[in-house]
Amino acid sequence: MADALPLGATGARAATPSRTWRLDDGARQTLVLAATGDRLPQVVYWGAALPAGTDLATLAAAHAPDVTGGMLDETPELSLCPEAARSFPGQPGLALRAEDGTPLRPRFAYEGEEATDGLALRYRDAAQGLTLTVSLSADPATHILTLRTRLDADSPVRLDWLAAPVLPAPQHAQEMIDFSGRWVGEFQPQRTPWSPGLRLRENRTGRTGHEHFPGLIIPATGTTNTAGEAWAFHYGWSGGHRMIAEELPDGRRQIQWGHAAGTEPGPATRFETAPLYATYSDRGFNGCAIAFQRHVRDRVVPWPDPDRPRPVHYNCWEAVYFDHKLPVLKDIATRAADLGAERFVLDDGWFGRRDDDTSGLGDWQIDRRKWPDGLHPLIDHVHALGMSFGLWFEPEMVNPDSDLYRAHPDWALGAPDQTLGRQQMVLDMARAEVRDHLHAALSAIFRDHAIDYVKWDHNRVLPHPDAAQARGTYALLDRLRADFPGIEIESCASGGGRIDFGILARTHRVWLSDSNDALERLRIQHEAALFLPMAVTGSHVGPRRSHTSGRTLDISMRAWTAAQRHMGFEMDPRELTGHEAQVLRDVTAWWKRNRDWMTAADIHRLDSADPAVIAEQQQARDGARFVVFAGKAATSAQIAPRPLRLTALDPEATYRVELVNRADAPGLSRGMPALKAGPVDLPGTWLMRHGPVLPWSFPETMWVLEGRRL
Repeated sequence: MADALPLGATGARAATPSRTWRLDDGARQTLVLAATGDRLPQVVYWGAALPAGTDLATLAAAHAPDVTGGMLDETPELSLCPEAARSFPGQPGLALRAEDGTPLRPRFAYEGEEATDGLALRYRDAAQGLTLTVSLSADPATHILTLRTRLDADSPVRLDWLAAPVLPAPQHAQEMIDFSGRWVGEFQPQRTPWSPGLRLRENRTGRTGHEHFPGLIIPATGTTNTAGEAWAFHYGWSGGHRMIAEELPDGRRQIQWGHAAGTEPGPATRFETAPLYATYSDRGFNGCAIAFQRHVRDRVVPWPDPDRPRPVHYNCWEAVYFDHKLPVLKDIATRAADLGAERFVLDDGWFGRRDDDTSGLGDWQIDRRKWPDGLHPLIDHVHALGMSFGLWFEPEMVNPDSDLYRAHPDWALGAPDQTLGRQQMVLDMARAEVRDHLHAALSAIFRDHAIDYVKWDHNRVLPHPDAAQARGTYALLDRLRADFPGIEIESCASGGGRIDFGILARTHRVWLSDSNDALERLRIQHEAALFLPMAVTGSHVGPRRSHTSGRTLDISMRAWTAAQRHMGFEMDPRELTGHEAQVLRDVTAWWKRNRDWMTAADIHRLDSADPAVIAEQQQARDGARFVVFAGKAATSAQIAPRPLRLTALDPEATYRVELVNRADAPGLSRGMPALKAGPVDLPGTWLMRHGPVLPWSFPETMWVLEGRRL
């Protein structure tokens, strides 16, 4: 009992905060900071919007925890950068060494602040020559907080860890949701209960990664897609990253994000985190999802022409692979245009001596064996069909069997005897001469050909993680975009291996997965909608028999699944029957009629009473129209379909709803629910509280329901 206080004794009185700040995004959320003396501030409130006149000092004092036995006499702040030198009991926000390796434990003190688009607070440890700047802003239109931390040193130091501004996690939450994955199996949610100690997830592959998407959602108990509270995070960085979710011994919880440990190997005088994007929702997971979707679409992606409709893609990869023959590709392009394609993308195999994935990568000159007259005959044919032309590149990579590697083996990142990935190595993008070479090679192709689209691939992980690699890639992309502002770029990395807001600040589309299996895509798209809008999410109609899963799916399921996102085709159109071709034309025409409003729509994930059904509601910003995609991924446990509750409608309004593809009802759908007969006018309250009753259907099928507010 040595630590217990004598009866009647009191602990240390909580200090009154000397500085307070609040950050509001309008009417959705408030973030309140408070600091004791000149110390770093801590977040004392993050949640639903507070009244304008709230006394922040009183709020901060009310936030302070009690002190009891076994604790320090004063609880160390869970600040925006928790400091080891102030007896913080958890993971510090900064781990630093002098250039000679001596550990540094700074104690920062307030130096100044600036109010620009948000708030920038500057703190200084004069004795150690260190300045810490934290920047925070709130977007009133998208409801996204953007936070960054920067460290400046008077002389070079070595960085082991720097967290973006550290935020608290709610103590009334029971679990956290983050995302794992693999090739053709991206965005797999993982639910982990909170417990004392920390959950650390680290991606050390050197790219965003299939394995550890940099996102986290913390739901309050009972939160669903459409109701309840949730706090969500995304670290906008394309290199390796680390996430720490820690529950301290006193019960407080912290969330830290930063670059993967050890990715800044050399001494420097400035280090900076990537932006941390965060949001609070009192409208379920959908509130977080829509905030991220709008922010990506309206703030992050640098659209060359925002008013241009998103074109229907055709990509030839799964039709011909490396076997490029001009007559075959012209025939395929003609068929693709007839189906409704508006952009033709020539994939891997047009350059160097590239007959398979073992050679030629890095030699960005046209292969005259396959293309004796160059790419112009194909491009001219594509343009005559009314389509634009896109081309595949993988600039950051090189095959050992290539002219580039033979000339510059020192340009490869890592040891010469490293294990290859897809028969290739990674170029050292931190080297200016590498970036200059790639810029010259790609620019020559762009100048000599009418190319308006680049599929930019990244098919292997790095031999070791290095933040300079991501920065070098960013620099090359920025330079090419400045020189060729009309070209759109797709980020692909064996599918979804490089999807984050950092790469999307330089590109215009992501290839969500190499899986063109519509059933797998249905789930992947559903989970990715927590962060990504329709406008940037590529989804293609794959072959009848999927090349990655071996599953055979009906053309209707394949077409409607692709129509949920930025639509395209990636099969051999010569395999289509007359019926399949007509279904594909019809669905593509429907997508074109609706793409203008769907591109700007919000994707609401629906809470289906039938776990076999994966459903979403895409709704126009003004609420005047919506479309529901209800995919049946498995056999239902019950006989009759359960009603599907909609969301975010006007309860007082009446909506005309119509089953777009009611002709797809199978023979075993023997009844006549109203939606099978034609449009039905129904009140918003009924649609949200009861929900439409869809016809019976087989597994691996999709119902599509349109609605308009009358």
